[in-house]
Amino acid sequence: MKIGPYQLSNNLILAPMAGITDLPFRNLCKQHGAGLAISEMVASNPALRNHKRTLLKADHNGEIGLRSVQILGTNPAQMAEAAQFNEQRGAQIIDINMGCPAKKVCSVAAGSALMRDENLVTEILQRVAEAVNIPVTLKIRTGWDKDSRNAVKIARLAEQSGIAALTVHGRTRACAFKGAAEYDTIKAVKAAVAIPVIANGDITTVEKARYVLDYTSADAIMIGRAAQGRPWFFNEIQHYLQTGEQLIQADLQKIKSTLLQHLEELYLFYGELNGVRIARKHIGWYFSHLGTLPAPIKKPIYQTNSPKSQLSLVSSAFDIFDKPMPLRHGSTAMKY
Repeated sequence: MKIGPYQLSNNLILAPMAGITDLPFRNLCKQHGAGLAISEMVASNPALRNHKRTLLKADHNGEIGLRSVQILGTNPAQMAEAAQFNEQRGAQIIDINMGCPAKKVCSVAAGSALMRDENLVTEILQRVAEAVNIPVTLKIRTGWDKDSRNAVKIARLAEQSGIAALTVHGRTRACAFKGAAEYDTIKAVKAAVAIPVIANGDITTVEKARYVLDYTSADAIMIGRAAQGRPWFFNEIQHYLQTGEQLIQADLQKIKSTLLQHLEELYLFYGELNGVRIARKHIGWYFSHLGTLPAPIKKPIYQTNSPKSQLSLVSSAFDIFDKPMPLRHGSTAMKY
């Protein structure tokens, strides 16, 4: 799959997720088979542009592979300026967020709320695409609610506005993340436009990945929540797509070494105290695929503010899993 002039190594993409797809996680997923990883959303408001947290979200220092930054906003001029700002900081692809269902985003008519105003959508897409010399992509939902699924119309507007690729999450904004994603709308979008279409939503097993690609005819799939605590999922999918065979169960030592590597990179990226705090959610996701941590083991991991202590406690916690255990997602894990 190509996005503008860029040939991806495969058609597996890590979804932009707020508070999750930071530089350490993007790099880890790329190391484990993701062909592209998109940053967490960056506000286009110029007042926030040089805020430390905003700059961290779009930090590319040492990033592996293509650098894609997602921007969020409702003001066409500000969105264009934000695209230029991130291009100057090293972004190779700009992704526009019109898919986030979060209330704090939609309450200011950003994210998926934009899909209700097709004229504003067109103006934003055109202004951003004209403002930069790099490809611009777009992420949307199927519509605002089940009675206003307008993804096909938005897709055509995007293609006419110079958008290089389009991701469609198979839910409306009203659905948030509830219920099952539907793929008929994604299939219809793919049939309506010539630009690459990326399917997103509920792809939690290698079999589901194959099904979604076949059913929708999408050019690529985007993985979000299923990659949390499971960065090797991309390699699992790639192997299954290429061979039709599942990779055998994950090796516990490899899961342990991956998690410890992830923690150390978080400490380096955020600093020791913030790194330890941000690491807690990732630790929970990794262990959720293995089994239940007893409270006496889990509690100290979440209470410590010391990187050395957290690493030691996490490492010791693996001792209770004296043999490999099935991952939870209904699929296989990777043995390296």
